[in-house]
Amino acid sequence: MHLVVLVFASALFVVTFALDNGLMRTPPMGWLAWERFRCNTDCDNDPNNCISENLFTDMADRLSEDGWRELGYVYVNIDDCWSSMERDEKGQLQPDPKRFPGGIPKLARYMHDRGLKLGIYGDMGAHTCEGYPGTTLDKIEIDAQTFADWEVDMLKFDGCHSNATEQEQGYPLMSKALNATGRPIGYSCSWPVYQDSLPPKVNYTQLGEICNLWRNYYDIKDSWNSVLEIIDWFFENQDVLIPVAGPGRWNDPDMLIIGDFGLSMEQSRTQMALWAIMAAPLFMSDDLRTISSWAHSILQNKMAISINQDPMGIQGRRIVKEKSGIEVFWRPLSNNASALVFFSRRNDMPYRYKTSLSKLSYITGSYKILNVFTDKTMMLKDSADIVVSVNPTGVVMWYVSVPTKLKLR
Repeated sequence: MHLVVLVFASALFVVTFALDNGLMRTPPMGWLAWERFRCNTDCDNDPNNCISENLFTDMADRLSEDGWRELGYVYVNIDDCWSSMERDEKGQLQPDPKRFPGGIPKLARYMHDRGLKLGIYGDMGAHTCEGYPGTTLDKIEIDAQTFADWEVDMLKFDGCHSNATEQEQGYPLMSKALNATGRPIGYSCSWPVYQDSLPPKVNYTQLGEICNLWRNYYDIKDSWNSVLEIIDWFFENQDVLIPVAGPGRWNDPDMLIIGDFGLSMEQSRTQMALWAIMAAPLFMSDDLRTISSWAHSILQNKMAISINQDPMGIQGRRIVKEKSGIEVFWRPLSNNASALVFFSRRNDMPYRYKTSLSKLSYITGSYKILNVFTDKTMMLKDSADIVVSVNPTGVVMWYVSVPTKLKLR
């Protein structure tokens, strides 16, 4: 089947199952604390890197002053370890008073004054993954209202220390409680990863009705092996995952670790490219105060972001897997455009991959090719033989469009 036909077949899925809060019609973008800063609460000895009010205002300053906000990176998300070890006398969650002296409402105002949004973390067990107070079933409504009163914009709801029965009740209840507050709050569910991630244990139709995004797989780590594991799982299960994603409801392969310590420049481009192909949320987890120039350039690549944010919201797929270690990924985009990624698993040397657009199922015609990471353009006919040189563990990413005078019907 030709790819252009697949565009319209895939688009049929986009209009179904969307959570009725009007949020996250394209994958959300921003910054999330967990992978880079974990549960560092030692503000006495490490004040610049501990989970505190200062860390989040620092990142907000960077997002608002260094060009990130204008590209769509607007969420600043707190993860675990932000709260006191006890609820207050009213039974409400409360931030650690030493590390968040102004409270969460002050932090939310700081974000909103800069055109940003604040995300927060909760867990539906008795305790969070790191042992802080969780949100048991009887606390769901009070915690949802607390977050709304604090003017929080997003909730990541984890599932540590809860069982399958509690999750089956709790995740839909939290969705209902958030909507009942009247405040638009994006809802990230960790439910699938606690239920083996796939049907029949996971009901993705239900997830699309209650959540804006959901974590399908285990936490990313700051390593190339971790990124590869996630890539493999998502594309090996693409036939299950692609139909359930779309505007307002996204599969979440976890954070971007570009700018940390585990990825080379080539590997960082690979993560950015394949997260764009997957229509994945783009939550950076790095130190924006010290990020390298090349990591900054990858994360601020306007065309990669544009591909990720395509309004049709169709998740891409792997279309070729060669014994040579080369794989090809494709995503349909608006205006008869598409994205292609050529990825090399090899570790030896650049590999010259020979193919043509017709071999990749493009229909007869001429196409304009923009190389996303070099910004070079060329024209290609579908039948023309091409050789793509792909660096080890790297990608070549193309934005493929049809010239106006040849635009397909």
